Amino acid sequence: MSGDSFPAPHSVLLDPEKCVGCTTCIKQCPTEAIRVRKGRASIQPERCIDCGECIRTCPHGAKRAVSDPLSMIGAYRVKVAVPAPTLYTQYDEGCSVDRVLSGLLELGFDEVFEVAEAAEIVTQATRELLSLSGTEADLPRPLISSACPAVVRLVQLRFPSLIPNLAPLIPPMEAAARIVKERLHPGEEGVGVFFITPCAGKVTVTRAPLGYARSAIDGVIGLRDIYLPLRSAIASAPERRLARAGRKGLEWARVDGECDAVGERRSISVDGIGNVIGVLEALENGKLEDLAYIEALACPAGCVGGPLTVENPYIAKTRLRNREESAPLAGPSPGEGRYGPAIDLRWTAAVKPRSALALDPDMLKALVMLEEIELRAEGLPGLDCGSCGAPSCRALAEDIARGTAIESDCVFKLRDKVRELAKELMALEEIRPPGLDREAKG
Repeated sequence: MSGDSFPAPHSVLLDPEKCVGCTTCIKQCPTEAIRVRKGRASIQPERCIDCGECIRTCPHGAKRAVSDPLSMIGAYRVKVAVPAPTLYTQYDEGCSVDRVLSGLLELGFDEVFEVAEAAEIVTQATRELLSLSGTEADLPRPLISSACPAVVRLVQLRFPSLIPNLAPLIPPMEAAARIVKERLHPGEEGVGVFFITPCAGKVTVTRAPLGYARSAIDGVIGLRDIYLPLRSAIASAPERRLARAGRKGLEWARVDGECDAVGERRSISVDGIGNVIGVLEALENGKLEDLAYIEALACPAGCVGGPLTVENPYIAKTRLRNREESAPLAGPSPGEGRYGPAIDLRWTAAVKPRSALALDPDMLKALVMLEEIELRAEGLPGLDCGSCGAPSCRALAEDIARGTAIESDCVFKLRDKVRELAKELMALEEIRPPGLDREAKG
C-alpha cells in the first residue's frame, strides 16, 4: 500500500504565548511529533495523531484542543445534538440522563440523539464481523477496534502492518449522525448535527475522516466548553423522557465497556496511549494471535478520561457504572426496528499508512539520509535527555539529517566542542609573533 500524508486539519494546537520551552511535552508524545526550538515548542503535523497527551501533560496549558463554538448551531434550521455518553458522567448521579438531555434542548437544540444508542448498533455489527471466519470476513485476527481515531492514526503511523486488523466499521458518533440525516430527516435541508466530544481526536476525524470520505457531522463542541452552560440549563429545564440508550451503549465510554458490550471472551481492553503501543508491539511480534478482539483506547480509563472532560476520569468511570446498573440491557428496538433500513456501517475508503516518517520522495536520497541518521545516532550519547529539544537522540539525528537541527544542539556534543575550543585557545596563547619569539640568552 502506498503511504498518504496526513491532511491539514488538526484539533490539537500550541499557544506560543504560554509555552516556556520546558520540554515536558516532547517526552510524552507517543509519535515524537513535538520539538522545542528557540525556547518554544512546535507540533509537526505529519506526526501528530491528536491523542491529546500533550494537553494533559503540559504544566503551562500551552497545548489546547480547538472545537466549534456553541453559537454555530444558529446557522441551521434543525439543530440536533449527538452527545457522547461521557457527557452524562460529568454531572453527579442525582442528575439523570433525561435531565442532561433536557438541558441540551434548553440550550437551543431541537432534538437529541444519543451516541450510546448508535453504539448499540455498532456493537451488533462488530459481533457479526467476529462471528465470520477469517476467510469469510477476509480479515485477520485479532480485530482492533476502530472506534478511537487516535489509535487508528497511531496504527497508520507506527504500525502500518496492522492496518488490515482494524475493524472496518464507522465509529458510533458517525453512525448517530447518519441515522439523524438518513433516517430521521431524510432529504431535509438545514439539518445540523453537532457531536459533543470528550476528546480532540474526534474533532479531527470529522474534518479528516478515516475509512469514509465525508462526515455527516456538521460541528463538534468540546465537552469542556459546553459543561458550564449546560449545567445552568439543566437547573432550569423541565425534565423530559428522552433517554433511549441501554447499558451496552453506555458502556462504550469506559475501558472494558466495548468488550463487555460485544461479549467476546477472547478479547482484551487496553487504555492509555503508552499501554496501547505496548499491546500493538506485542501483536506485531506475533504474541497475541490467540485473541479475537482488541479494544484500544488512547485516553486513560477510556473516553471518560478524554482531554476535553472536566471530571476526574475514575470518578466519571464509577458514575458511569452506576448509571449502567439502572439502565436496561439494550435500548428499545435498536437498528431497523426504529429507523427503517439499517444504515451502512462499513468503511467505504481505504485506510492507508501515513508517510510521516518518509525521509525523501527520492529513494536514493532517502537511503543516504538513513545512513547519515545511523551514523549521527551512533555519535550521540544515547541518553535521550531531551535537552536538545528532541525526544530522543535518534530523533535529533533524524532532525540533523533533515536539516532542522545541528549536532551542537546536544549539550554533551556542545560541551565537547567547548573543551576542544578551550584547548585550541590555550595552544594559541603559547604562540608568540615571530619578531618576539627569541631564544633566551645563556
